[in-house]
Amino acid sequence: MNPNLNKLQPYPFQRLRDLFAGIKPNPDYSPVNLSIGEPKHATPALIQQALVDNLAGLANYPTTLGVPALREAIAAWLSRRYGIPLMNPETEIVPVNGSREALFAFAQAVIDNSRPAPVVVCPNPFYQIYEGAAFLAGAEPYFLNTLPENDFAMDLESVPESVWLRTQLLYLCSPGNPTGKVMSLEQWKLAFMLSDRYGFTIAADECYSEIYFKEGEAPLGALQAAHLLGRDFSRLVIFSSLSKRSNVPGMRSGFVAGDATILEKFLLYRTYHGCAMSPAVQAASVAAWNDEVHVQENRLLYAEKFDQVTPLLQGAMETSRPDAAFYLWAKTDGSDTDLAIRLYRDLNITVLPGSFLAREAHGINPGKGFIRMALVASLQECLEAAKRIQSLS
Repeated sequence: MNPNLNKLQPYPFQRLRDLFAGIKPNPDYSPVNLSIGEPKHATPALIQQALVDNLAGLANYPTTLGVPALREAIAAWLSRRYGIPLMNPETEIVPVNGSREALFAFAQAVIDNSRPAPVVVCPNPFYQIYEGAAFLAGAEPYFLNTLPENDFAMDLESVPESVWLRTQLLYLCSPGNPTGKVMSLEQWKLAFMLSDRYGFTIAADECYSEIYFKEGEAPLGALQAAHLLGRDFSRLVIFSSLSKRSNVPGMRSGFVAGDATILEKFLLYRTYHGCAMSPAVQAASVAAWNDEVHVQENRLLYAEKFDQVTPLLQGAMETSRPDAAFYLWAKTDGSDTDLAIRLYRDLNITVLPGSFLAREAHGINPGKGFIRMALVASLQECLEAAKRIQSLS
């Protein structure tokens, strides 16, 4: 077996199951699960219909690059969303089966093990795929703690030059998971400058880009930042998905876009990896990327939840509405695991301890003392959970 498999830690939700083993939740309350970032809003009818209408495509093998119509729809969406020139759908866009598998596979294609001690830099807390991708690619993760005193930003300037000299990949997540932090243009400028200086690739995870709270104030994206700074997309690849934007997590549909030279090699890797998207899913994805009405309606549902739930929770714990995404990152007075147990046992509410999303780095676990709550359930369920939590204060 690959010895790097031994470096993988249990996934946060396995740790949560272990934490709750033998504990019975209070039967006086109906369960409310705020632990996992799985969208619960209804899948738009236009996407469902497009999927059904194209089931005949199941009789054909799909190509790894996907049909031109899908790549053209993605290119058009990127141009509309970020105000950038139309990207080349033949060389700068590759459809993928959701951003998760692509974020993992990308490291396997990018990391050069002929160079000594390769490093992958990523935020901490973080989406656990970053760490697993680094280990399985034969690299070591270097964690940058995102802390409230730094407004949850990655302090790229704190990374020693000796680390940057070995860095081959930098994972950035904006809007961030779990904090919802959106990177500024100045922060992107610094990341690009470091990439130019040390030659590493930037993998920008933007799967939460369409969950924000005010129309006309969309989060800045990596390609948009590069364009505003007068750059091309050298050593930059973004990862996006329909899962959160369009409430289709089970469809497993996303894309990568950016540096054509890198994507040419990534496409070669994926061809051997066997990651082609179903033709029916491709057709449904075209319908999704071409429609913004359902996305705006989705945002309104999240905005309503955050507007009503956040003030209630602020009476019981330290939290605030994030820049974007659908998580509340709440500071606890004591142990995050103890609070998670208490909420589950006494109030039948499931949350995720922040320490499960982070690693001990630079002397601390930056997720310790926080809990993550995903406001993905209905407004009524989220309000009910918030009212129960209020009773703890």
